[in-house]
Amino acid sequence: MSNSKSAQKNSTFGQSEAWKSALIKLMPQHAMKNPVMAIVWLGTIISLVSTILGYSSLLFGLLVSLILFVTVLFANYAEAVAEAKGRGQASSLKQARQNLTALRLSSRQDREGERVAATALLINDLIEVRAGEMIPADGEIIEGFATINEAAVTGESAPVLREAGTDRSGVIGGTKVLTDRIIVQVSADSGNSFLDRMIALVEGASRQKTPNEIALGILLMVMTCTFILVVLSLPFIAGFLHIEINPIVLVALLVCLIPTTIGGLLPAIGIAGMNRALKANLIAKSGKAVEVAGDVDVLLLDKTGTITYGDRQATAFYPLIGVTESELRQAALLSSLADPTPEGKSIVALAKDRGEKVLEPEQAEFVSFNAATRISGVNLENGQQIRKGALDAIIKFTEKDLNQQAELRTRIEQVASKGATPLVVACDHNLLGVIELSDVVKPGIKEKFARLREMGIKTVMVTGDNPLTAAAIAAEAGVDDYIAEARPEDKLNCIRREQEAGHLVAMVGDGTNDAPALAQADIGLAMNSGTQAAKEAGNMVDLDSDPTKLLAVVEIGKQQLITRGALTTFSLANDISKYFAILPTLFVSAIPQMQVLNIMQLHSSESAILSALIFNALIIPALIPIALRGVKFKASTSTQLLRRNMLIFGVGGVILPFISIKAIDLLISMFI
Repeated sequence: MSNSKSAQKNSTFGQSEAWKSALIKLMPQHAMKNPVMAIVWLGTIISLVSTILGYSSLLFGLLVSLILFVTVLFANYAEAVAEAKGRGQASSLKQARQNLTALRLSSRQDREGERVAATALLINDLIEVRAGEMIPADGEIIEGFATINEAAVTGESAPVLREAGTDRSGVIGGTKVLTDRIIVQVSADSGNSFLDRMIALVEGASRQKTPNEIALGILLMVMTCTFILVVLSLPFIAGFLHIEINPIVLVALLVCLIPTTIGGLLPAIGIAGMNRALKANLIAKSGKAVEVAGDVDVLLLDKTGTITYGDRQATAFYPLIGVTESELRQAALLSSLADPTPEGKSIVALAKDRGEKVLEPEQAEFVSFNAATRISGVNLENGQQIRKGALDAIIKFTEKDLNQQAELRTRIEQVASKGATPLVVACDHNLLGVIELSDVVKPGIKEKFARLREMGIKTVMVTGDNPLTAAAIAAEAGVDDYIAEARPEDKLNCIRREQEAGHLVAMVGDGTNDAPALAQADIGLAMNSGTQAAKEAGNMVDLDSDPTKLLAVVEIGKQQLITRGALTTFSLANDISKYFAILPTLFVSAIPQMQVLNIMQLHSSESAILSALIFNALIIPALIPIALRGVKFKASTSTQLLRRNMLIFGVGGVILPFISIKAIDLLISMFI
């Protein structure tokens, strides 16, 4: 009950703050930022002055002035309420970094350090953070590992592991170290951290207009200037017909002609788009990144961790002729004792489950696994050398001719055809058999790719696996294309090829070797847990470090574009009814035939003008929820989306105003 009251109190406070901000935006320096609404604001002043000078009845003039004022206020409120939602997020983010201090070290060997304020830290400073302490600045772990609670930033309560020398070495200021001790190299000056960027974005202080928003703004200004010229020419035309047009009526006509609805909602749509991205725990370095995501038509996705779980497990042993399964299991177990990877641990676990005992040999020399050699093993006291690793590495070790190993090739193809990864085991120069490592495709991923295909987006899986494994996983996941045995430069070349063909490309990455491709892609989504190089190269950062978030990024971008397009269509469509409401009132006295245009049969000239203006004012707050929430997005092609929006917001935008203006006129006629 108390939580409900608290939420209601915060909502009320937010509303009052939004109205206060809306009034502040009436000041000239703020009003000029939205030219369309600035014209309405100027029209309000002209209308009020004209009323004072006696150009119309006092009641009619004051009512028109009041309605125009409310129209501007509602437009300001739409922008203010979008900013208010962001400020609520910002306040919680600010609390995460209040009064932080840091233990600054002169070098890695320094064990005492100097306690300083977090705001005094500079790029490349070394800081020590222990269990229970808050990380004072963004950086990269260069020594140690720790579990970290990132709930203050990401909202995720489960702690995460961060470790030096891996692709999960990045940390954020304001998060808390739960275990162990780490040394962090600061990567951002005070005021330029991720928290600072998020706060600036959600408060709207640094929001840049996107290219589409700028283009639409130019179109609205051209339309506004055109209608100003039209309205200014009407008194001269009326002079030939011996008609004197009331300046207040001209102002009303201008306001109804220009696209006030979309002009009032356009800033709110842009801010709300950024808020939706932040709500999904995405930091976009600009609004342009969010918008471009809506136009992406090629997605590059890593297989491991994105399409599959990435935690490959040993599932079977396949001995060659003349080798028992027990011999293969024992050799695989021994060669994996020095392999700390999840795959190596799973081989040991599977061998134990199949009955093998872990008898660590004495005076043995273990060969640790590394990415360069792609091999691990052990040199026994009796001179035996047991190795396990990738096919080409083992063939090189045994000095065998692969063309003469028909049985091995069959086993390899058998494993690879199932979408699994084969590892080969050898003892000295003898090949023993194959280990099957299976990587499970994430449930529901095929449906996601099908949805992207409906939107006209091509998906390309990038993997270091051999072509057979890659083909099997690609078929199971439902991607459109794949790149096997991919190196970092292959990703970069693929992106360039697609861009040269006229496509917009998105990709996800977290390692330093992904940085060139992230920088080249139109949308580069870097993982927050990744290296600083990757985060700097990308134009979006996922605080949840979820590679599948790239699919959500596309939907957020498309929803942003659809919302702006739908509301623009509605705004232009509902102007038609206003023409039929006001134009007959201007010339009907001199040209009675224009009464035909009064198809709504409005009560009088004054009620027609007031009805059109009232609808024009009320439709802005009525559309604020759609502007903030976004038009509901469904996966479909551009043609289907256009047809749907034209039907709902185009046809609806024509019909609704006729009904509403007539209803308002009936109410007004009861009092005037």
